[in-house]
Amino acid sequence: MRRFERIVVLTGAGISAESGVDTFRDKDGIWSKIDYRDVATPQGFERNPGLVHDFYNQRRRGMAGVEPNAAHFALAELEREFHAHFLLVTQNIDDLHERAGSRQLIHMHGELAKALCMNCGSRHEWRDDLSTSVPCPACHHTGLMRPDVVWFGEFPYQMDEIEAALGTCDLFVSIGTSGNVYPAAGFVEEARSAGAYTVELNLEPSGGRNLFAEAIHGRATEIVPAFAKQLLGSG
Repeated sequence: MRRFERIVVLTGAGISAESGVDTFRDKDGIWSKIDYRDVATPQGFERNPGLVHDFYNQRRRGMAGVEPNAAHFALAELEREFHAHFLLVTQNIDDLHERAGSRQLIHMHGELAKALCMNCGSRHEWRDDLSTSVPCPACHHTGLMRPDVVWFGEFPYQMDEIEAALGTCDLFVSIGTSGNVYPAAGFVEEARSAGAYTVELNLEPSGGRNLFAEAIHGRATEIVPAFAKQLLGSG
């Protein structure tokens, strides 16, 4: 494998699925059981904030017994050992990448373990339950604390930084994504336009498979460590 100097990695639900985290868009995923409009839109929160808080409280509690897997650890090692520019962008709202040791990381869809105050805009680490009776630690306003996650109809976080990295990378790797959710599904085209080599690592071919120069399909816990080892061996 050739040597690369600027790497951007995108991860999706598939990398955390092997740790036991529920996916959203699979046939048995979360959106097959609950209407996203009720729990993942600003309008749903306005209609029934209690329902939204209960949905995310359950997910937050469910993460307590979940651990990073070999794919998460492999990406953290790649970041530590690859002495070049490295950026990990994740669509996941779990904290498994951080717990595995990743540091150069952007959560483009927000974080389950953070809360956002809609009154003052402050963000806070949050591991406990949220409710309409919780006051903001910063402005003390009650009733407007929400999960710090990007809902449908909202703009993903740090897109300027992500697009700048895509415009200068020479390797783009997509791991465990469906290839159907924008803007992340368009990252491969941005990277290709910048001249990057593009690789898909996925359980099965994604919706954008034909946009990648190379595709490796299989379990993330097997193919991601192998690919990272190959990269480190070349660099």
